[in-house]
Amino acid sequence: MKNQKWYPFAVALCVAILFYVALSRFDVVLSGAGSFLGFIRPVLISLAIAYVLDPLVMFFERTIFSKLKSEQLSRNFSVLLMVISVAVMIAILMIVMIPPLVSSITSLMTNLRNYTGTFSDMLEQLQESAAVVHLDLTKVTKGLISYINNFANQLPENLSRIASTSVSIGSGIFNGVISFILAIYVLLDKGKLMVGVKRLAFSILPEQKYVSYGDFWNRCNKILIRYIGGDLLDGLIVGMANCIFMMILRMPYAALLSVIVGVTNLAPTFGPIVGGAIGVLLLLLVNPWSALWFLIFTIVLQTCDGYVIKPKLFGNTLGVSSVWILMALIVFGRMFGVLGVLLAIPFAAIMNFLYHDWIARREKEKQNQ
Repeated sequence: MKNQKWYPFAVALCVAILFYVALSRFDVVLSGAGSFLGFIRPVLISLAIAYVLDPLVMFFERTIFSKLKSEQLSRNFSVLLMVISVAVMIAILMIVMIPPLVSSITSLMTNLRNYTGTFSDMLEQLQESAAVVHLDLTKVTKGLISYINNFANQLPENLSRIASTSVSIGSGIFNGVISFILAIYVLLDKGKLMVGVKRLAFSILPEQKYVSYGDFWNRCNKILIRYIGGDLLDGLIVGMANCIFMMILRMPYAALLSVIVGVTNLAPTFGPIVGGAIGVLLLLLVNPWSALWFLIFTIVLQTCDGYVIKPKLFGNTLGVSSVWILMALIVFGRMFGVLGVLLAIPFAAIMNFLYHDWIARREKEKQNQ
């Protein structure tokens, strides 16, 4: 059948018709794709969790259970120890962080109206000071004051939204637990799954492509694991350092702001700026001196983080220039939102080594000509 002359044209015609139908009903295609992703989302999340936790399991296999003769038994005990370790860490974080975090949020919501009044007074004083040097900030200050007052008046509605969001968070936690349980089974059967994937790839791909794609995956895996683990540890270090500093100086909202600083620090380049700005603005409403000390400490901490902590955590694994990083942040952030910002640097590192490999191959081909 494939030797008949009309066969390629028939295939091309069918593909063109399918493509036309997909474009003409693009909303239906997107809706169907969204529904399909919704169905398989727990599976995708479980695979991501298993991917992130697998290095810890492998560490336990190499160090604690390396003397066991059975590889599967070593794997089972390593997964069990990983689950216990993760549960203990989550319990410690909940015991240490949740009570002060809830207290900080409650205090913030209670005093929010007072803070809006304080901020309005500061804007009026700024307007009076600007009038002395013949600067008219009336429109700017009135607009900001109107926005703040509207926000304060809508506070009950915002609280109800927070309550509904809490219900969604509870549902998300339940789905996360289900995904975590599924991830445990994936980790337990990793050996069988990898053998199946390798056999499938070897049966489909030519031998040379199989080897080159395997090398490509190993390099990508090294970059992603090193970056994700290092970024999470870096955010934890920065958040804890910020919490210790604020508690020593007895600043308000130490737990809340430390969580914000630690989480925003996960996003490269712009994240620390956003976290620091939120902390300064919030503390400015309570105590300007606290805001000043917080700003100074944030600058010092981010300097140490950029020149000492991150180089120690990441080493030379990434090797991406600042230009590539900024371009990746802009492009991936626009395309994939928050997830794109978080994964922009490892993707930039992958594109970087692909580019250099391509250049090296082209240069070698020219030399052989």
